Amino acid sequence: MTAASGTGATELFGKVALLGVGLIGSSLALACRRHGLAGRLAGYARSAESREVIERLRLTDSVHAEPAEAVADADLVVLCVPVGANAAVAEAMLPGLKPGAIVTDVGSVKQAVIRDVGPLLPEGVHFVPGHPIAGTEHSGPAAGFADLFEERYCVLTPPPGADEAAVGRVAELWRRCGSRVETMEPAHHDKVLAMTSHLPHLISYTIVGTAYDLAESERGEVIKFAAGGFRDFTRIAGSDPVMWRDIFLNNREAVLEILQRFGEDLSRLQRAIRWGEAEVLEDRFRRTREIRRGVIQLGQAGTFDAREPHKDDEAG
Repeated sequence: MTAASGTGATELFGKVALLGVGLIGSSLALACRRHGLAGRLAGYARSAESREVIERLRLTDSVHAEPAEAVADADLVVLCVPVGANAAVAEAMLPGLKPGAIVTDVGSVKQAVIRDVGPLLPEGVHFVPGHPIAGTEHSGPAAGFADLFEERYCVLTPPPGADEAAVGRVAELWRRCGSRVETMEPAHHDKVLAMTSHLPHLISYTIVGTAYDLAESERGEVIKFAAGGFRDFTRIAGSDPVMWRDIFLNNREAVLEILQRFGEDLSRLQRAIRWGEAEVLEDRFRRTREIRRGVIQLGQAGTFDAREPHKDDEAG
């Protein structure tokens, strides 16, 4: 299967291989086409069903059932699979990697990908881990849209000794996709994301699970009379369960540390409610409202989804 790729002097890479073409992979493919960032796009998907969707939507110029076939002659390889699958997919792609290729990823946990992928890569292949902090609760090849990365942050966590030119090319890719690029130490990234992304998803899954465990009559009323807050929680809880399973297992130390602090804060609020400490509650709510205002001022309150106007998407 072939399709016309973006062309012109703005090409950054002759060939980009996307190993995994779900929400992030398909959005990156569409952004690369829009901005003419790659001469050719190759996609890898494990399931025949996904490969059929990729071909039908003409997301990439070729679609492969084996990672090594997808990465053959690729200048840039992007791992877009769940964090727990990185090692197996990276090992399977090794026979097809060419010298001088750049390998990056889009995972939400950076120490894990450095641990699992870095040691596998041969000398002469450059490794630049990355994390575009953008997403929706949708998944699969049909979920992508080219605007996903516009005005969102992308964090790069290059390991010590990483090739500066390779880091610069990956950074430029994300800039041309519309992202604001930052560089961060991997452990620091994982702790920050444990607070800003991983904990909110864990809370969301817990709240929706608690509602599901209610008696059947009450459960129906919870769903029927769901207000905005609960709707937001159910939206986040609709995210890919495999992806989030892997995130929690691979960032367990940071998540458990933040979860412990959250539990202590929740206990303080519980005590304030029990003893009618109105000033404590109001002070807490005023301070947290300022954080929300800061998020809005930075333009990070939501990602526009062209398929669903006015939808406030959760960054993952």
